[in-house]
Amino acid sequence: MNNTFHTLEFDHILRQLEELACTKSAKERIRSLEPYLYEGDVRKSQKDTTEARLIIESAGMPPIASMGDVDDILIIVGQDGCLSAEQLESVGMTLTAVKRLKDFLNRCRYLNTSLACYDEELDPLEHLREQLAEAVRGGRVEDGASRLLRSLRQDMIRMEEKVRAKADSILKSRKSCFADHYVTNRNGKMCLPVKKEYRSSVPGSVIDKSATGATLFIEPEAVASMNSELELLKMEEENETRRILYELTVMVAENREVFEADKRLIEKLDYIFAKGKLSAAMEAKEPQINMERNIRIRNGRHPLMSREHAVPLSFELGDRGNGVVITGPNTGGKTVTMKTVGLFCIMAQCGLHVPCEEASLCMNNQVLCDIGDGQNISENLSTFSAHITNVLDILKKAGPESLVLLDELGSGTDPAEGMGIAIAILESLRQCGCLFLVTTHYPEVKGYAEAADGVENARMAFDRETLQPLYRLVQGEAGESCALFIAKKLGMPDAMLLRAEQAAYGNLKPERLQEESGGKKKKHVILPEGPRIRKQKEEKGIQKELAVKFTVGDSVLVLPDKKTGIVCRTVNEKGVLQVQLQDRKIWINHKRIKLLVAAEELYPEDYDFSIIFDTVENRKNRHQMERKHQEGVEIRMEDE
Repeated sequence: MNNTFHTLEFDHILRQLEELACTKSAKERIRSLEPYLYEGDVRKSQKDTTEARLIIESAGMPPIASMGDVDDILIIVGQDGCLSAEQLESVGMTLTAVKRLKDFLNRCRYLNTSLACYDEELDPLEHLREQLAEAVRGGRVEDGASRLLRSLRQDMIRMEEKVRAKADSILKSRKSCFADHYVTNRNGKMCLPVKKEYRSSVPGSVIDKSATGATLFIEPEAVASMNSELELLKMEEENETRRILYELTVMVAENREVFEADKRLIEKLDYIFAKGKLSAAMEAKEPQINMERNIRIRNGRHPLMSREHAVPLSFELGDRGNGVVITGPNTGGKTVTMKTVGLFCIMAQCGLHVPCEEASLCMNNQVLCDIGDGQNISENLSTFSAHITNVLDILKKAGPESLVLLDELGSGTDPAEGMGIAIAILESLRQCGCLFLVTTHYPEVKGYAEAADGVENARMAFDRETLQPLYRLVQGEAGESCALFIAKKLGMPDAMLLRAEQAAYGNLKPERLQEESGGKKKKHVILPEGPRIRKQKEEKGIQKELAVKFTVGDSVLVLPDKKTGIVCRTVNEKGVLQVQLQDRKIWINHKRIKLLVAAEELYPEDYDFSIIFDTVENRKNRHQMERKHQEGVEIRMEDE
């Protein structure tokens, strides 16, 4: 079922629903939501959703708290533990939320819904709620929680003021002894920051020291006795606080069952109102639930598509037969239609409303589907193999109470064999008695659907003027050959269209083609319009082949003498190149040369190779000729 949820995108619907819930328990319930199999459960759940939607639209959103740590609190109470001030405050806030929800539902009584009557089952435990509100606030026990606690805290304040006043007087009387001019608190004691060298001038106990050790934090003897009294007051205050916390915890424990019942009811209402919020967000309607194996949808739209872009779907299955075969162009909306029908059935059976004007949906014991590319790489299955594996598994599970959805039946293999497989699968589905919705491109399957009892053709509408799909389902009609029509609109010659149609529908044989062409097959070449591809002419000789193998400046090895040299002139048409050796230049066949280091790795890009190859006299004469004309000056080059 999880695979079906993912294929039909019901998991996306559940995520939307989960975001609308407040409590952890409601979110967990939504994540594990599956279609009900008992008719009464479906009808009750649909009624709850309808009433929640009515209350939301009439009175606004219900005040439901998240109750984040209530579960932990109940565990501590059940183990006879003591709750902290923060936890008791959380209990008080939860009871306040219970009271607000109770008052909200009470105000909705005029709507005459059974959902509003849940206010009678909510108990905000007024006495406990008031006690907690007076005793704890801001994560601490309030002074007014008991007379003794108030008295102890007042005594603590007075004693702290006395200690500080005494310490300040000592600080002012001996300013030169102190590193700072203020009293500090170290380890819970009032201390003075005394310079290390004046340690003996201030009698008392060293409580702490600075990081450098230059300052000592001393509790003076004069305030030590007062600090001791203050510590005793703090201990008494802590004991009284603990007593109050334990007393309040006992009160919570005594009302634990009521508190747990409130929690469970809030979580239940949170789940129901989340469904109502989703219905309002989708502008959905309550579908009628039938047991007659009928599916009727009027102007429905896929819940994950915006209202502006979705084309309304009207669909019927069950009255005129158990199966529908949809044909039509690619991207024409066949798969979306199939997913919408399957998704509506699952949503309705889970107690959710569906976005449509009207719908009557039957219950299914399972929704089985094979939609999209099911290629399984881990099992080394092709698209067709995965498709057939899934379909065979579906055929084993399908029964009279099942809904089967198969996309592009028999595709991914030889068309003739795929067509035969598609018809065999359809016949098996028809005989098992399930409801099924199938999409295909095979024209023979359309013929089967027209002839078989209980199977109906349907097509996706297509605009012949704009050549665009209309995404509208038309039942009772088989889809036409949109490919041939599109080809005609785009200018394909009539003769080609005729042959294409005859070949596609089996009316044209090779002999007929030969007869129509006058008994002889003529080769008719149509030159295409537009630019032509020109082929590059091949260069003659060996120069082209070796042009990139050896370049001027390459360091090479001359065989078989194994002498190193530098290429002066590249390979000519005879396959010979010139190499500068240490003492002379030679012409040699390229087959006796082996490249050692390319010139680009030895010299910069604009290197003047005349430095290596020219004689000193030639270089001198070239320099003079570049400056000005010189009579009688010449440069002698070696002949090839």
